[in-house]
Amino acid sequence: MHAVYQRYHRRVFALTARIAGAQEAEELTQDVFLKAFRALDKFRGDALLGTWLYRLAVNAALSHVSRSRDRRKVPEEVLESVPAPPHPSAVDGDPRIRERLEAALRELPAGYRAVIVLHDIEGLQHEEIAEILGCRIGTSKSQLHKARAKMRGLLGPALAGERSDGNGNGNGNGNGNGDRRGASEL
Repeated sequence: MHAVYQRYHRRVFALTARIAGAQEAEELTQDVFLKAFRALDKFRGDALLGTWLYRLAVNAALSHVSRSRDRRKVPEEVLESVPAPPHPSAVDGDPRIRERLEAALRELPAGYRAVIVLHDIEGLQHEEIAEILGCRIGTSKSQLHKARAKMRGLLGPALAGERSDGNGNGNGNGNGNGDRRGASEL
């Protein structure tokens, strides 16, 4: 079991942190591995061990978020603290874009966050996601589509502007007045 812990600890921690919050991730990760250890004899091998652990992790994180909201113990600002770095290659060069993506991901409902993290960050296929979340493949695809649409809405035109000129102006020249001429032509 120690080898399993060593192999999956970081991924389970990152997954629970992105869904339930950084403050809760270590405790949830420990709970996941305790539950896995206690239920190892019940593991039938129908799924890969990693998929089974991911399912335990997602269920634990979603249950925690649900319980927290029900008790109103964890206010919305806790969800805002969820570290949710996008895939590094997407925004390595621009920390402003990274921050916008992280902030938008934090604003997603936990279920959307789970599916987008599993697919777009962890790189899992819809078949695996459906198994982890206990839903149909079509539901996984639909939830991902809705999560991405919500992300686009949250990011809005500001991200498009940051991508085009790096200053949020969206005109490519950085002069901020919408004039397409370069600074030397003004």
